[in-house]
Amino acid sequence: MEIIKGGVTAAKGFEAGYTAAGIKYKDRTDMALIYSKKPCKTAGTFTTNVVKAAPVQWDRKVVTGKAKSQAVIVNSGIANACTGAEGYGYCEETAKAAAKVLGVNADGVLIGSTGVIGMQMPMDRLKAGIAKLAEAKNSSLENGTLAAKAIMTTDTREKEIAVTFDIEGTTVTLGGMAKGSGMIHPNMCTMLSFLTTDAAISKKALQKALSEDIKDTYNMISVDGDTSTNDTVLLLANGAAKNEKIVEGTKSFRTFQKALRIVNEYLAKMMAGDGEGATALLEVTVRGAKSKKQAKVIAKSVVCSNLTKTAIAGHDANWGRILCAMGYSGENFDPEKVDLFFESAAGKLQIIEDGTALDYSEEKATEILSQPEVRAVADIKMGKASATAWGCDLTHGYIDINADYRS
Repeated sequence: MEIIKGGVTAAKGFEAGYTAAGIKYKDRTDMALIYSKKPCKTAGTFTTNVVKAAPVQWDRKVVTGKAKSQAVIVNSGIANACTGAEGYGYCEETAKAAAKVLGVNADGVLIGSTGVIGMQMPMDRLKAGIAKLAEAKNSSLENGTLAAKAIMTTDTREKEIAVTFDIEGTTVTLGGMAKGSGMIHPNMCTMLSFLTTDAAISKKALQKALSEDIKDTYNMISVDGDTSTNDTVLLLANGAAKNEKIVEGTKSFRTFQKALRIVNEYLAKMMAGDGEGATALLEVTVRGAKSKKQAKVIAKSVVCSNLTKTAIAGHDANWGRILCAMGYSGENFDPEKVDLFFESAAGKLQIIEDGTALDYSEEKATEILSQPEVRAVADIKMGKASATAWGCDLTHGYIDINADYRS
């Protein structure tokens, strides 16, 4: 398993394009295309919010249907959420416009949108953008990176990664790009993640691998506690590597799962660390739990705690806030057995032992918590299970961004 340079164009047979269509932003690129030379098997996971954007409804139909996919059209700026039948009709128009210029099946065109809720899509600009994307697409790594930049909203940096791995003597590649900075909460988020692989794999195995992996990656991040209307993860496999077909329950399937975990965890952490207004990635690991579920619930409770997040913003080792968040998680544990550690590139420091504060150095704790990536480790001494969740600090910058998001 090797991490390589690139994103969605790293795998064989995939191309990407980007353009400035003026959907909402007037000073930057705002549309991206992912294209496969060969029809792809697809898998997808989507928001748990009852209010689902039109592209989510469209993509679910594509993923669960029989049509194969060759193209994903993504726009930033307008979410096409809470737009009724008109908004869903625009998805169909988008698919037909893409099919016409790309020569693909409209029933298999996938769509991603992110941005302001409630606005209708300016279809004249969107269709003009699709034509530009078709002309601009190529397989270069640079185009993959620029496509990742084009789907950003309040993100401060593009998010992409690619890995290679061996399947029965054949090199297979898996790459991906994502966007996400605000309206991020476990159970998927205002996040879009697009994954491409040249693996030959059954559709059933592809969906199983994705559905299982998001539980420990995208569903373990939180920025602000808001579960979005648009979050979508799509995984496309075109089989161009010509490996022996991957099916469930095999060594090759487990290898594919490991590669998928590397890609999804990296992208999930990138989103958590790039939270709106954030200055630090907060990683919380709970170990010594009696079950994986217990560890996950407690870890997520801590990363979702606003008081904990503001303490991290202030580089304050206010461990009481962490213990408090653990306590209201709904999971039972003995607070008088908890050990807590803070870690970062500046070192490691035990803060409490058996629920009681140690005589630690506040200066050292502040130094550790002043790094761009900080970690809290809580050992509850009940078993052998563990889980990790990711979040970020909460600063005034979050308010600045969201108080005038629509303007």
